[in-house]
Parts: sequence; C-alpha cells; structure tokens
Amino acid sequence: MKFTFTHPMHSHPYNAELVTGSGIATVAAAAEAAGFHGFGFTDHPAPTQRWLESGGHDAVDPFVAMGFAAARTTTLRLIPNVVVLPYRNPFVVAKSGATLDLISDGRFTLAVGVGYLKREFAALGVSYDERAELFEEALQVIRAVWTSDDISFEGKHFTARGITAHPRPVSRPHPPIWIGGNTAAARQRVAAYGDGWCPFPAPPQLAQTAGTAVIDSMERLTDGIDDLRRRCDAAGRDWSAIDITFTNFEGGSLANDEFDAAAYLGGLEKLAALGVTWVSVHLPGDSMAHALETLDRFRTQVVDAI
Repeated sequence: MKFTFTHPMHSHPYNAELVTGSGIATVAAAAEAAGFHGFGFTDHPAPTQRWLESGGHDAVDPFVAMGFAAARTTTLRLIPNVVVLPYRNPFVVAKSGATLDLISDGRFTLAVGVGYLKREFAALGVSYDERAELFEEALQVIRAVWTSDDISFEGKHFTARGITAHPRPVSRPHPPIWIGGNTAAARQRVAAYGDGWCPFPAPPQLAQTAGTAVIDSMERLTDGIDDLRRRCDAAGRDWSAIDITFTNFEGGSLANDEFDAAAYLGGLEKLAALGVTWVSVHLPGDSMAHALETLDRFRTQVVDAI
C-alpha cells in the first residue's frame, strides 16, 4: 500500500504560509520523511468567485508547484489531483509532463480528469459539452508524443503532422496515466488508455455537483472495482497492473485527536483486499504547524505500525 495526499490548499482564502516556495518545500520534505509516496496539487486556473464562496478553493499551477517540490525531494512521486485535461492543448500537457518527469528522475504520474465547472470552461474558451471528446483525443495525443517520433494525428479537435517532441520522459514506456472520475465512462477510459483509476468519495450532493457517480461506501467502491476488472478483461488488459487510489473511510481524520489508528489500519487491510494500491490522505490546511503535526502522527501511528 502506498500513500499520497493533495497539498493542503482546501479553502478560499487559502493559508498563505502553505503556498510560498518555502511552505511547499517544507510540506513536501516532511511528507517524504513521514513515509508518504506521492503528493500533488489541484487544477483550477480560472474558478469563479461564486464557486469559491460556496466551498471551493484556490489553487496554484500544478506543474509549476510540482516542479518546485521535485527539487526539494528525492523519492516523493508527483501526482496532481487532478489535471483537468480539456483545459489544455495536449501537446503542451505532454511537454510539461515530460519535462517534469525528466527533472524529477522519473517521479511523475499524470492524473487527469474531465472537469465539471462550466464557467471555468467558458473562461478558458473550451467547450464544456465537448469535454469528453477533448479528453479522449488528448489521451491519445499525449501517449503518442511520449513514445514516438514524427507522429501525425487527425482528430476532431487536434490535428498534427510530423511532430517530434524531445526530450522524452525518462519513465518507460511513459509516465503512468491515472484517470479520475467515478463513472462507468471513466473506468472505460482506464481500460482503454490508463494505468490507474482514481475515484473519490462522493455522497449524493457532491456527486450531483461534480457530475459524477455516487461512491459513499465500501460497497459502492467494490462495485466500481469489479466493473473496472470486467472492462479490463474485455479490453485484454491485465487489471492487476492497474493502480487504484481511494480514501480510507475508517479511523476518522488524522488531523483530530480522536483519530483511531487501529480502525484506520483495519480499513487499509480492507482496501488492499479490494485491490486498492494507493490511499489518499487528507491533511489540514489551517496552519503549517497543524499540517506538520498531522504528518508526524501519520508516521508514528500508521507507517511505523505497518
């Protein structure tokens, strides 16, 4: 089992001490020392004020921030949560990802999602209604750019002739591509294009807001994993090679004194039995001190216990 987290920038306004260069470096280095295997940032280049005031959060550019963190760490894998792929030209994403993989010595995972904020799409000049088509074409382009020279591509949204983009990523055959989303469509994309599935806990209200499927219990997660396995089998893919990341429902929050380490460890065993390979851990964003305290609690009560 491996552990990852999203940099604790969970609110608007954000806590300024966490998003300076030194703040990002401090959290990343402390996480690596605590036994984490990966971390990353969210992707919201143009959120609306209304969304921010309704529970949304600010964000830094994930590629820039992960590049800074890469220079201050040696083993921590860089996993955005998630890059909204339709927001960007896939050739630009391929170049950013290849560069990040190169400078981090192969520590980059491209985790991507379709996106759901209509006004953010509008601000970026991207068609919300065509986001699924954009997403799937982009996945094809990125894999081709990372693995081939002199490529040509003819799609509805992207056309290219004779493209060669070096330097290539150092990961072989390419950096892992994880696909976010709770829907059957997301799992089908994993079977067709992906190396990992990263669903997220979504009770009914959140699922409606995010335009995704409900996953609010281990039973629903189990159903999704079973469906992914069937789709991988149908596509001739070895589903056991697919990473799955999810949150541990048991034990409570690491940020609270009531955290139940025994229950948390039991939850990890249940997730592992289902085929989950990465667990996403929530860190508090109210202060640097609280974030570092939580990382230390994770090390002593989870990592050391394992």
